Amino acid sequence: MPQVSVILSSLNHAKYLEAAIDSVLNQTFGDFEFFIVDDASDDNSWEIIRRYKDHRIIAMKNSRRMRGAYGFNEIISKHARGEYIAIHHSDDMFLPQKLGRQVAFLDAHPEIAAVFTRADIIDEEGAPFADPDHFYASIFRQQNRTRFEWLRHFFLHGNCLCHPSVLARRSAYLSVGLYDRRLGQLTDFDLWIRMCLQQEIHILDEPLVKFRVRAGEANQSGHRAETMVRGRNEWMQVLRNYLKIENEKDLLRIFPDTRNRYPLGTPLSYQLAIHALDVGGDTQRAFGLELLFALMLDERMVATLDGYGFRYLDLIERSGQYDYFGNTDLYRVECESRALKAELRRVKNTFSWRITKPMRFCTKVVSKILRGVTQKA
Repeated sequence: MPQVSVILSSLNHAKYLEAAIDSVLNQTFGDFEFFIVDDASDDNSWEIIRRYKDHRIIAMKNSRRMRGAYGFNEIISKHARGEYIAIHHSDDMFLPQKLGRQVAFLDAHPEIAAVFTRADIIDEEGAPFADPDHFYASIFRQQNRTRFEWLRHFFLHGNCLCHPSVLARRSAYLSVGLYDRRLGQLTDFDLWIRMCLQQEIHILDEPLVKFRVRAGEANQSGHRAETMVRGRNEWMQVLRNYLKIENEKDLLRIFPDTRNRYPLGTPLSYQLAIHALDVGGDTQRAFGLELLFALMLDERMVATLDGYGFRYLDLIERSGQYDYFGNTDLYRVECESRALKAELRRVKNTFSWRITKPMRFCTKVVSKILRGVTQKA
């Protein structure tokens, strides 16, 4: 029985795939099985995978595109024999001591569900990443926190843990649930929240993976229009995990600034909604308002919240305060556009505009002639 099951998701990364696979096979820790799941790649990734004859490799190829979460879930639930699960991506690399350091840590700390590491950020060609202002340049430089502090950070700021750096107990995956396949952008983030609702996590203070930032924001989570839109929409769904907070004591540990704000016994979901509206950004506010609307569908909850001073009129007032769709910005732009058009009409009707019309026409004709002479020359 291998102690570790490594799962590598492969998709059209033939350029980097050998380095990713070799980085696992060259680990100083050798007690692992190595699953490689190719997600119907269009390039020669599968040919590269099939060249390897190491007995620890179990290679699988999807007949159609299923996304990485499908492969992770299939392996963890049906095939993996290891006590610990390592996730790997085909454009990243493990450093040689990664598995050994992490296994030693989890063996010595049975209270920890998953251990992460710092990451060296590299560019398309494997050189150190040179843009210090890029999102990925510093996002993984995180301090260790308690699970309650992590939950607060996740709620306010989003994901900041390096997925291919994780080594987690298989029992933790089975306890909190596997990757949510409805999510295309925040599958790992959703899992970290569910994990921290039950158990502690830890980050080793050394870089043990190389995380590649592709050119042109080509990473799955790169800053492109579609990924930013999808990420916002999925974050709304991921925040619903906070409804699983079981008692007021845990809520106060996650959000200590809510202490003494509500009378004892105030529904936790109401406290969470108001906190999201008052301290969050646009996504959290949208979540908080959606939660209030849902609560006010229940007549018993309406009566309960009335006793705590929150009524229908308060909901209606709140719903006009938060412009997370940017409607006021759009309205301001439209007003400015109408004002500019009106000013242009006024100028065109002035005497000076009309008498200078022949001069403007001559200027255009001369400019056109000069351009033609320049092009011939």
